[in-house]
Amino acid sequence: MKARPGTALVTGASSGIGYELTRRLAREGWDLVLVARSADRLEEIAAPLRREEGLTVTVIRKDLAQPGAADEVFDALRARSIDVRVLVNGAGFGVLGPFAETDPAADREMMQLNMVALTDLTRRAVREMLPRRDGRILNVASTAAFQPGPRMAVYYATKAYVLSFSEAIASELAGSGVTVSTLCPGPTRTAFAARAQMEGTNLFRSGVMDAAAVAEAGYRGLMNGERVIVPGLRNKLLAASVPLGPRKLVTAIVGWLNQDRAASPR
Repeated sequence: MKARPGTALVTGASSGIGYELTRRLAREGWDLVLVARSADRLEEIAAPLRREEGLTVTVIRKDLAQPGAADEVFDALRARSIDVRVLVNGAGFGVLGPFAETDPAADREMMQLNMVALTDLTRRAVREMLPRRDGRILNVASTAAFQPGPRMAVYYATKAYVLSFSEAIASELAGSGVTVSTLCPGPTRTAFAARAQMEGTNLFRSGVMDAAAVAEAGYRGLMNGERVIVPGLRNKLLAASVPLGPRKLVTAIVGWLNQDRAASPR
């Protein structure tokens, strides 16, 4: 039998890009640790992978938006003697609306999940990977990371943090055997838009990518040790053009993209 490459931990594995990355890793024979809030959904995903692929799949039900959850995940892995060679931080969500009107509790939960949990999971993974001089980390950001986002101010700021943080530690870890990659997808067909109530925005009007295609780009970039991965030609062009335009104009355009077409302009 072909030797297993090791174990990969995926957060946000129950749907969207995280789910597709789980499937992609499984095809390459990675044993898996799947983390999300819904244990039932994770077991649905895990069962055929165990049965048909013969993989070892560990399910951890955890709400990573709760303080201390990241440490609890790694403590559970240590108790099971599971060493993680790949970490995929795929969990995250967005909140649409003017900053003055959005729910402060939702914003705090989003910051906890998108930034704090991601940072804590990355720290625990790096500290275990460094002595082995072996490990790969994929942090899922967004093309939102490249500019401010009116009507999603906090979300865009969390993704800017993910990109900045990930690029910085990728530089720190150069030559260590541990790589850090950041996946920056644009609009993608997942449950993200529905949860953020963005389905009617100009941003999701066209050019929406398939989650499997985004996951494929992310997987290949991760395995190649690329620091920043922007899937899709349109997204690459948009990301490259941001520094060339006047900051005020870029911000105004993003605000228009995040405007619901059915809503009256504010």
